[in-house]
Amino acid sequence: MSLHLSLLSLFILIMRALSFLPLFFPPKILNPFSFCNPKSMASFKPSIPLTSDSAASVPSTRTSGEVHVIMGPMFAGKTTALLRRIKSEGNNGRNVAMIKSSKDTRYAIDSVVTHDGAKFPCWALPDLSSFRQNFGGEAYEKLDVIGIDEAQFFEDLYDFCCMAADHDGKTIIVAGLDGDYLRRSFGSVLEIIPLADTVTKLTARCELCGKRAFFTLRKTEETRTELIAGADVYMPVCRQHYVNGQVLMKAARTVVESHKFKSDTFPEVAAVV
Repeated sequence: MSLHLSLLSLFILIMRALSFLPLFFPPKILNPFSFCNPKSMASFKPSIPLTSDSAASVPSTRTSGEVHVIMGPMFAGKTTALLRRIKSEGNNGRNVAMIKSSKDTRYAIDSVVTHDGAKFPCWALPDLSSFRQNFGGEAYEKLDVIGIDEAQFFEDLYDFCCMAADHDGKTIIVAGLDGDYLRRSFGSVLEIIPLADTVTKLTARCELCGKRAFFTLRKTEETRTELIAGADVYMPVCRQHYVNGQVLMKAARTVVESHKFKSDTFPEVAAVV
């Protein structure tokens, strides 16, 4: 037991003695680069170039583009908003071009025309994939902004926006209907919402009460989705008058079909008599 105590005491004395050593022998601060040969350091070259010249030699990437969507019912001013944006971009020195569907020949063949008569020259095409070829490759490279009117008629809208904005660095401004007369998705306009930088939902004024109109009511008995027409066939309405209008149209169709059925059956009855 005494041996263990003496060893412990000796250990404590040694540790105390060592604690006083820095007072008599201050530690020498080593230069971290003292082990290096200056000549060898002068010849050292990093494996990755760090100079500005090497940075300039790296090929620059193309600036990414943008996608902006303007949607709403008919007579909401979508084309007017699109033209305003395109003209503003042109006035700021950017090269612009306008596209519309060749299906839309209501007001002009080679121009985008608003309901109040404002015009802008455009390319009328059956699809968007043919735009670059028709416009010219060199001219397309210099293009900054592309406007697309009546976008619901282009089946390749999603693919075109992806390529033009993501890979070609173009700003795409799209205007189109978000729904058809049955309030169902119309074309590919809603499909590009996930691609869009901004989405603007415009409203019109209800023709029956003057409230904000979110929907388009078809005034005829035609049931096909694509029926290109104007105020003679369509009118903007609020929710209440859309529902009421649908009820009235359904009742009218029932009366017409009933009348048609009777007119078709009467000759058969007469023949039997």
